[in-house]
Amino acid sequence: MEQLTVTAGLLVFLCLTFPCQGAERIKNRGLRQKDVEYVDKYSSCLQGPQGMTGRDGNPGVNGIPGTPGVPGRDGAKGEKGECVSEIFEEPWRPNYKQCAWNSLNYGIDLGKITECTFTKLRSDSALRVLFSGSLRLKCKTACCQRWYFTFNGAECSGPLPIESIIYLDQGSPELNSTINIHRTTSVEGLCEGVRAGLVDVAIWVGTCGDYPRGDASTGWNSVSRMIIEELPK
Repeated sequence: MEQLTVTAGLLVFLCLTFPCQGAERIKNRGLRQKDVEYVDKYSSCLQGPQGMTGRDGNPGVNGIPGTPGVPGRDGAKGEKGECVSEIFEEPWRPNYKQCAWNSLNYGIDLGKITECTFTKLRSDSALRVLFSGSLRLKCKTACCQRWYFTFNGAECSGPLPIESIIYLDQGSPELNSTINIHRTTSVEGLCEGVRAGLVDVAIWVGTCGDYPRGDASTGWNSVSRMIIEELPK
């Protein structure tokens, strides 16, 4: 009987003790929640002004090289190209010749005076010709003589003849005198359209259209020369 009384007392003690501990936990939990709400409401800091922008940092070191990429695929096949043959031309080389005569003293009034044979290398080039020598025309009345070049017997047609004239007007017939002046004169020009190969270049003397001819003289008492030069166009 005494043992039952002790057991009943122990059960009453346990029932009174554990409900009180559960109530204490609930009470403490409610206090902690209020503390959090109070801190959030009354303890937040005010935001100050924005600070100055910082300086850029030092450049970083190079990174590790990446792995090679996947090789690309072959492109589409292109169209067949045209066959073009490239022409390499040789550089231009000087080609000239000089013929000279000492004291031609040629006194004809009509016809060929002298000539010089030249080898022309190209058909698409031009010829520069020069005759330099003493020329004279003499007459008592007005007269005119013409000195000109020919190429293989024909005057230049590309573009025009190469010539030089002397016209003399006595002007004083009452004096019954004759002017006899020898002057070194040049006949010079360019001629195009002359074929390649041997070319006979000649200097001639003739009349000036309908004007009377006089007494002509070429190369008196001096050196005469003809210079021929091939030039690119």
